Amino acid sequence: MAGKLKPLDVEREIRPGKYADGGGLYLIVKGATAKNWIYRYNKEGKERWLGLGSLKDVSLKDARLARDAARLRVKGDRSTPGVDIVQEKRAAREEAKAVEIRVTKPTFEQCAEAYIREHWSTWSAKHRQQWPSSLKRYAYPTIGKLTIAEIKPSHIYELLRPVWVEKRETANRVRGRIETIIAKNVDVDDTDFRNPAELTKQLREKLPRRPKRVVRHHPALPYAEVAKFMEDLSSATGAAASMLRFLILTACRTNEVIDARWSEIDSSSSTWHIPGARMKMHQDHVVPLAGPALAILEHMRTRSRGELIFPNPNGGTFSENAMLAVLDRLGYSHVTVHGFRSTFATWAEECTDYTDGVREAALAHKYKSETTAAYQRGQKLEKRRALMKDWARFLAGSDMVSLRDAV
Repeated sequence: MAGKLKPLDVEREIRPGKYADGGGLYLIVKGATAKNWIYRYNKEGKERWLGLGSLKDVSLKDARLARDAARLRVKGDRSTPGVDIVQEKRAAREEAKAVEIRVTKPTFEQCAEAYIREHWSTWSAKHRQQWPSSLKRYAYPTIGKLTIAEIKPSHIYELLRPVWVEKRETANRVRGRIETIIAKNVDVDDTDFRNPAELTKQLREKLPRRPKRVVRHHPALPYAEVAKFMEDLSSATGAAASMLRFLILTACRTNEVIDARWSEIDSSSSTWHIPGARMKMHQDHVVPLAGPALAILEHMRTRSRGELIFPNPNGGTFSENAMLAVLDRLGYSHVTVHGFRSTFATWAEECTDYTDGVREAALAHKYKSETTAAYQRGQKLEKRRALMKDWARFLAGSDMVSLRDAV
């Protein structure tokens, strides 16, 4: 293709500027020794500028040949579609950079496995099963091979979208686990970093709309019937039955009792110290133990040889269904194990004068108000000790319930 520029003009021109040769070829002059060839083209409505090299290395003739070759690639033909050369080169550079990063930086999967190893010894059996399986199933296929720096909110959206509505709790937990692992692997001084797994307004609006949650409470035994139940339960034998009695006496959650360890029991103060790692609110919890609860521990001390207070026959932890099986054998399949916390809460509210703060502390609930939480940070141990003694007497069938002014 004939051009406007002459070889001698190209060599002599030193005035800064852009000089057209025709067909999209330009000589860019920035000084006597800074001259470069550029090919200008349009692709899908976007203007592109493709560098063809310096005048030192590429003559006018070679620049025209390079322009013609690039023009054919952009235009394409019947057998080969046209390409955006600039965008193609940009993508190649980004991929090369990503490969370089992967060589020196760990992937999300490697970071996740390191996090799991670090926390394994403090986790319950449930956490040990759920963390690896949920990440392997929902996170690794999308972001497992990416480094932390490569993960974008759009990746989180793609992996959450299929389960956001149908598997609400699973989606929430997977997102939270991803957010935790990413946060663990970011420089603490990087104030500009924004966690891509954070549930921002943008992400929430992009995800499918969830139907309004229907709250279903755990079926609970009315407190008027609990003494009769405890009498029936006294006839049941085995570690699972003892574990259920201990759970009811302490008003604790299922996983907290299943994983209870002898090292957490302080006999001198008759308390059970549950570490925050095993608590729903991730805060240490101290449980005052009434006489019947201590009696169960004495009974189990002669039978459990390891660290677990309530080991199954094989020496490991019971499943969450072990206590449900006890309920079923006694003819109480219509209630749940967790429901006994509701039984305790209702009894404490309707039959005692203990304040809300004492009752909530006994249940290890989180205060909605941060101000209240700071004010109520003390666990009210002695007041709760009196509450748990009254609860034990009530479970034993006593009609006399101590009504205390716990203000």
